[in-house]
Amino acid sequence: MVYPIIIPDLETAYGLTLAVSGLLVSVLWFFAAIGQLPGGMFADRYNERALMATSTVIVAAALGLVITSSSAVVLFLATAIWGLGHSLYPIARITFLSNLYSGRLGSALGVTMATGDIGQTVLPPIASTLAAAVAWQAGLGFVTPFLVLAGIIIATTSTPQSTRVQSSSSQSISDTLGVFAELRTPSIGLMTAILFLYMFIWQSFTAFYPTYLMQVKGLPQSTASVLFGFFFAVGVFVKPAAGAAYDRIGMRKSLVGILLPAVAGFFLLPLLDTVWFLVGITALISTMLGTGAVTQSFLADSFSDEMQGAGLGVVRTVSASLAASGPVIFGIIADHGYFDQGYLALAVIMAVVIGLTVWMPDVAHS
Repeated sequence: MVYPIIIPDLETAYGLTLAVSGLLVSVLWFFAAIGQLPGGMFADRYNERALMATSTVIVAAALGLVITSSSAVVLFLATAIWGLGHSLYPIARITFLSNLYSGRLGSALGVTMATGDIGQTVLPPIASTLAAAVAWQAGLGFVTPFLVLAGIIIATTSTPQSTRVQSSSSQSISDTLGVFAELRTPSIGLMTAILFLYMFIWQSFTAFYPTYLMQVKGLPQSTASVLFGFFFAVGVFVKPAAGAAYDRIGMRKSLVGILLPAVAGFFLLPLLDTVWFLVGITALISTMLGTGAVTQSFLADSFSDEMQGAGLGVVRTVSASLAASGPVIFGIIADHGYFDQGYLALAVIMAVVIGLTVWMPDVAHS
């Protein structure tokens, strides 16, 4: 989430348009998506902590390439490597927690996702300050040593064997791809569609919100970065609450309650310009951050232990790779002067997500 803060600097440094900047973010999310199927297969077979440690080191190396890139081509290639490295982490985390907190996955996942939002609250303003005082490379590169440190800590605390119960025989590729058949069931198919639309909205919004605040609302970069960080600060509280709600009242009621305020926020965003109104609108939109704790817990509960990683990998790869088109589409819309209309479109899509949520079964398929 530091990337959106420095997009204006990248546009200046490499002569990028908003559409090309959107393509850059789309490349990041697309490669982060297509790697999740093999990442899920690895999580079923190998030690999840080793996968998470490897992920942090690859991302750190890729960030080193990004900040030393000499051309836009190198920038895009390094961003693709960044996405691939990132793709190893999410499913390994989910399957790891699923094994440790059986029956309370929603709460456990909500808490761990909320701790991520602490970083996403704090890091963007730091990045903005460093980018303004030193260079954009400092605004992104300062994260690298912390990633390396995190990878070392994960690796040194790793257990000798996977925390998951392993199958006595290796799964074949055909068995793994058989998970695609699960997409035809009403619950998994609709949840995949919901996850796709949500990721499309989330990626489009986060890619350009700081730029929108600066270019359309007239806020300075420092204020925009703080407001962007506030978006994730609210998630620190929303995600654990959403995970606990999933465990207690089920998927449908918890998800609808999370998404309704976000629809209102997207509709109000183009209409109000005062900073304090924007704070309130940002808080409304940020309730959607609780979606992940609900949807991913539901999906994790929908697959058997032996196929959980592969199942999550298939669903997340399909939904996230399609959703990666969001930033470039939104960038093209913004380039043509329709920033406000783009946010109204996101409100309509979010309303569609609520409709699909009401329609689908409330019990995970198993």
